[in-house]
Amino acid sequence: MDDGDRCRLYLITPPTLDVAAFRDILAEALDAGDVACLQLRLKDASDDEIRRAADILRPVAQDRGVAVLMNDRPDLAAATGCDGIHVGQEDVTYKEARRIVGAQAIVGVTCHDSRHLAMVAAEEGADYVAFGAFFATGTKQPKTRAEPEILTWWSDIMEVPCVAIGGITVDNAPVLVQAGADFLAVVAGVWDYADGPAAAVGAFNEVMASTG
Repeated sequence: MDDGDRCRLYLITPPTLDVAAFRDILAEALDAGDVACLQLRLKDASDDEIRRAADILRPVAQDRGVAVLMNDRPDLAAATGCDGIHVGQEDVTYKEARRIVGAQAIVGVTCHDSRHLAMVAAEEGADYVAFGAFFATGTKQPKTRAEPEILTWWSDIMEVPCVAIGGITVDNAPVLVQAGADFLAVVAGVWDYADGPAAAVGAFNEVMASTG
């Protein structure tokens, strides 16, 4: 999940999905352009459902060089062969997540619109910090609204990558890329894209290649 020299796409699974059917949709999307990682975010699923989803979707991503992160559950991330974990402020702590998934795994932390939380996460060793929500989103009820300036501030002073999240679409992405986001975390902006997810991945990559 190297951020390299330009902003990259960070996909998050839809809030609800038919895993078997989604497998082919995911494969087509990942084949359409550069994607850094896929976060498995299955909030209302049972442990068995999460395991099954990971077993089906993880190889699709990893076979294409895309890192797979589990949302909230470091225990299941470790058990299912994921590349890492994303934790929120109400989930397990960074230190506990790191202990469970190990030193080599990716651990990212939600920091909302807080510079303090981001600094703490980076100092503890987080592999990335996530800021948001930048725009209105129907995926979840955001606790905070962030301004693009926080991305600029972070990228100017820190080497730890930053992820922008919250209502990001092909149309509003340029301001976040210009502000310094290393990754754009997208849900509906890809899966609900009018021309389909594969077209969305291609469009996002065009935006990120031409903006900066």
